Amino acid sequence: MIPLLIGIPALLAVLFQVVRGEKARGYMVYAGAGIIMLTMVIFIADWIGGGAQTWTFYPKTELIDHLMTVGDIFLMCLIIYLSVKYGKVLPIILSVLQTALVLYTESSTEVVEGPHMMVDWLTVLMCIIIACIGGFICIYTVGYMKGYHSHHKDVRDRQPFFFSMLFLFLAAMFGLVLSQNLVWIYFFWEITSVISFLMIGYTRTDEAVNNSFCALWMNLLGGLGFAVAIFLMAKGQGSLQLTDVVSSGALLPLMCLSLAGLTKSAQLPFSTWLLGAMVAPTPSSALLHSATMVKAGVYLLIRISPALSGNLVGLIVSSIGGLTFIMASMMAIAQNDAKKVLAFSTISNLGLIVGCSGIGVEETVWAAIFLMMFHAVSKSMLFQSVGATENTLGSRDIEDMHGLIIKVPRLAYIMGIGIAGMYLAPFGMLISKWVALKAFVDSGNVVLVLCIAYGSATTMFYWTKWLAKLLCRHIPRDSVKDVTRKDEYVSMVFHACTMLLLCLLLPLVAKWLVNPIVRQLFGISKDVLSMSVLTTMAIMLVSIFVVPAAMFFISRRSQAELVPIYMNGINEGDNRYFTDSFGGKEHLYLSNWYLRFEFGRRHLRIPSIILAAAVLVIGFCLVIGGVSW
Repeated sequence: MIPLLIGIPALLAVLFQVVRGEKARGYMVYAGAGIIMLTMVIFIADWIGGGAQTWTFYPKTELIDHLMTVGDIFLMCLIIYLSVKYGKVLPIILSVLQTALVLYTESSTEVVEGPHMMVDWLTVLMCIIIACIGGFICIYTVGYMKGYHSHHKDVRDRQPFFFSMLFLFLAAMFGLVLSQNLVWIYFFWEITSVISFLMIGYTRTDEAVNNSFCALWMNLLGGLGFAVAIFLMAKGQGSLQLTDVVSSGALLPLMCLSLAGLTKSAQLPFSTWLLGAMVAPTPSSALLHSATMVKAGVYLLIRISPALSGNLVGLIVSSIGGLTFIMASMMAIAQNDAKKVLAFSTISNLGLIVGCSGIGVEETVWAAIFLMMFHAVSKSMLFQSVGATENTLGSRDIEDMHGLIIKVPRLAYIMGIGIAGMYLAPFGMLISKWVALKAFVDSGNVVLVLCIAYGSATTMFYWTKWLAKLLCRHIPRDSVKDVTRKDEYVSMVFHACTMLLLCLLLPLVAKWLVNPIVRQLFGISKDVLSMSVLTTMAIMLVSIFVVPAAMFFISRRSQAELVPIYMNGINEGDNRYFTDSFGGKEHLYLSNWYLRFEFGRRHLRIPSIILAAAVLVIGFCLVIGGVSW
């Protein structure tokens, strides 16, 4: 089944370059996404039927290794070609250095033979996220791209290329999470970096090209760290197994792999690339830059988290994660562009996951896994709903979403559930934050306690502003036609239902999925939820319908009589217009306060980057100098 999981989306990526008919391409996406999800279900059922034990595989790898070597060289040549074309030097240097180092290590070093692929509970979770979230995002893309090109007529229609990259990315992610050999992980890791670079530059505008190269060189820097870790493990430990990195406890390879994880998950000082990635079409933002690709970084950190507990590398990783969490949350307050809010929120929540991984104890990793699950579902849904709203309203400004519950209630329902899932009780993000806070207190890390406390407060601030905008009850000035297509709604409704089910079934998910992951990583697993399963589920059942019910009630009363408010003049009767003291007709406009001077990127970005870079550089110096704490 493993070759099918990787091979089916890779084959579809090739076929999309041949099939040019829009209708045929759409059917192929539906069928391909369905086949991928079905293959994943059969694969997991087979694994669970076999006892749900850790499986390791020793395939005959000589041919595969040669193909991967050719692939590494091809990626390097592609990067060199595009960098020369657009006059960029840094990506060439980084790509040549890491590719040469990996090829030299493979050709000159004898290592102990070990498994190249592994399946355990964490792999299963990642496969579910990739297949289900990724598959439905691909389905959403079919309808979205039609609306996208009708609104962006200046952008050349390259949908076959776009779909090829989406499915090739799914293949690379399956390969990444199923691989155990560091060279194999590195190969798939670099494919995701190059695909991200190509997707960000889809429109080929100057801004898109510059942002794509920013993402490329930052991810290549992490790739160089990965290549150095491969070299150090081969020379120092005689092994290329990820499990041996954890068991050996060697700090320098751990630090290099942590650098790779930090860049891929867009942590400070590397957050700029994820913010710039928002110029790409929404499916790219949802799949690559929020739901799945950035999870590769935190996936790697969760894998090595047992080795990060109580040492210098863990302290550096957790400090950067905590700093990223609070600083990105603060900068999100000053944003009125919905995609930028989601980008900063993504960076912030990934920071919390990274902080949990850096502490490296059972409770924090338990919280990190739940945060990763809820974040993948919620952010994918929010990006999709923002993209659909932009196609409907012609804007993704939060201020233009004023009263969306009246104008386009179906989109408002979905967006509201996604926002509630990010910060309201009893949705899993809040429970996971509570567990993380408790673990940080137990660990005695005062800085992280302050970061999560104040970061959560700022998180509540910007989400509440957005949710309140959606739920404002007023008489719309203009009627709005919902142009969202059925396949887009299919994906968004799936995500909304998944979010509600995750909340309702949280105790069961913890018992059957998250606890086994922690047990396999640490050898033990404690029950984090203190309440009984039935009590917790009863509370969830009552609570998760509060927000949707309130939204439904507001939308149903849209035609009810409005209570006139004082408007500093003569109210015209609709709470929208009033006559001023000069007899002129004025329009009342309500706007959120964005505190741009206090929390704007202009004031916070540079100091936060400098501080995070200083922590990273000093950390590397201490590790290289042999300091163990």
